[in-house]
This record gives sequence, structure tokens and C-alpha cells, in this order.
Amino acid sequence: MKLLRLLHINNRCALAAGTVFATFLLMAAAAVSACAQEGAMSPYQDEKDGVGAGGKWMEFQSEDKMTGAKKARFELLSNNYFKEDPDSKPRVELVCSNGKYEYADFNPGERLGRPDYPGFWGQPKMEVMVRIDGSHDHKGWNWVRGHFLAMDKGTVRGAIGAEVFNVEVRTRSGRQIAEFSPAGLNLDEVRKSCDLTPHKP
Repeated sequence: MKLLRLLHINNRCALAAGTVFATFLLMAAAAVSACAQEGAMSPYQDEKDGVGAGGKWMEFQSEDKMTGAKKARFELLSNNYFKEDPDSKPRVELVCSNGKYEYADFNPGERLGRPDYPGFWGQPKMEVMVRIDGSHDHKGWNWVRGHFLAMDKGTVRGAIGAEVFNVEVRTRSGRQIAEFSPAGLNLDEVRKSCDLTPHKP
């Protein structure tokens, strides 16, 4: 009888310890998830770690060491990745300085295909197809060293106010589509940091 009671007590202790351990694991996972949603480490040495800018957007801030210009970089990762590199998702980066829009880039996360044609000044360009919500259009974006494309300001203004933003681009693996969910961006912060407002295409 004493042996049965001892086994019963031991089982209850083991069950309680298991419950406490499982609760600890769940709390740790929740904390990691919350940190991932609230911030992100910057890949650049002189830039502060990112903070959530609404929806899936992150905002990174820095200061130019020579001019003292206050810089803001808004980054949106795609929902998918391309064939060649599942560890590097396509991204859109919107860069502003001293409250003014400077430029925006589309980075596919892998090597682009060759440019399609020269621009007016001889710069290499690539034709992409862009979808903003229910409309789509072909754009000629500047091809920069095969690593990223310089976006036009009209597309940027359309994307920051959209629910759906997709970019079809030619990579070395063929044509691929980056799918973004830009909804939820803090447009007041973008207006303050970039003097930029959304515009439907």
C-alpha cells in the first residue's frame, strides 16, 4: 500500500514538473515571437536596430556622420522566397533623409537576370510587371549591378497604401514573383519621415 502511494506521489510530481517545463517553453517561445514582431537587427553598422512600423514593415534609423542628416529606412520582406536562396527573401527598401523621400529599391534576394535595354542616359534597365491591388502595369526599373532594381516613386506611393503588392522579375532562375503584404504601414510616420503619401495607381 505504501509503495502504491509512493508511486502515485512520484507520478504527480513528475506531471507537475512536466507542466511547469511546458509552460516555461511556451512563455519563451511567446517572448521570442514578440521580439521578432517588435524589432529586427540592422545589417548596417551605423544604423539602429529596427522597430515595427505597422503591418509587416520595419523602420531603421541612422544619422549621417558627416552631414548629420537624419535617415529613415522602411523595409518590407516578401511573403515568399525565390528558388535559389530560401534564406534571403525579396525585400522593398524605402529610404528617406531629413524628412524627404530619397529612393526605393527592390532587392530580389538573389542575382537578377541581365538588363533588357538602356535607359535615356544609357543606364541598364529591366522591365518588370507590378501588381498593386486590382491593377497591374509594366515598369522599367534601373538595374543596379545585378543585385537590385531602383523603383519609381509612383510605384512606391501605390505600394504603401495597398493591400497586395506583387513584383514579377526575371532572375537567373527565370521569371519569379515576389508577393508582399504592405497593408498596415504607419502612413503618418512615412509622411513625417519621407513627405510621402499613398496614391492609387
